[in-house]
Amino acid sequence: MKNKLPAFFDKFIFALIVLNLISMVIGSEPDLTVDNKTYLFYFEVFSISIFSVEYLIRSWLSFKQKKNYNLSFFGIIDLLSILPFFFSSVLGFDGRFVRIFRLFRISRILKLGRFSKSFELLGEGINNVKRELYIAFFIAFIMLFFSASGIYYLENPDQPDAFSSITEAFWWSVSSLTGVGFEDIYPKTIGGKLFGTLISLVGIGVVAVPTGIVSASFVEVLEDQKSKQ
Repeated sequence: MKNKLPAFFDKFIFALIVLNLISMVIGSEPDLTVDNKTYLFYFEVFSISIFSVEYLIRSWLSFKQKKNYNLSFFGIIDLLSILPFFFSSVLGFDGRFVRIFRLFRISRILKLGRFSKSFELLGEGINNVKRELYIAFFIAFIMLFFSASGIYYLENPDQPDAFSSITEAFWWSVSSLTGVGFEDIYPKTIGGKLFGTLISLVGIGVVAVPTGIVSASFVEVLEDQKSKQ
């Protein structure tokens, strides 16, 4: 066996992923007939069988080459793309657990990244600045905790229902730092409004820093790639 999957197999997997995404969209339609649902289920079984074989083959090739495919980005994505089926159809789990787990089916769209050179270069760019991103995300977490705690102590006396605890205030904190904002929860006291304004301004930097780090690294990788051509 070769140490790499043949090109026609990769093209087949690419086409199968695209068909799976189309199938997911069709399957969400409320007026599907029983026959159509059955056809989609059979297609799901076929797809999972192929994806499972692909996962096992890549795992085996990775083992032979002494690489760590299973814990790599695409290895995890490949695993997440097949687990929902086994949890719902094979193991028989039902209820909210399965509904949440089926969200991982969306991860199949990320499998397309394996066939994209741009996605590969982006991954290389992110990998080159992992340390900087860790620091940026750590600072973001500190700001998240600080803003949630601050708004709780400022607003809880006047809005005990909206800001009942620091954990409840995290929702407001996330929306303010990311610049999304929600009309149902907002500060009403003068201190809370001033604090909220400050957090919103700081949030611009919290979002911009990791974005800028990744963008700069991606441009650097692109330029390096062009210089080699």
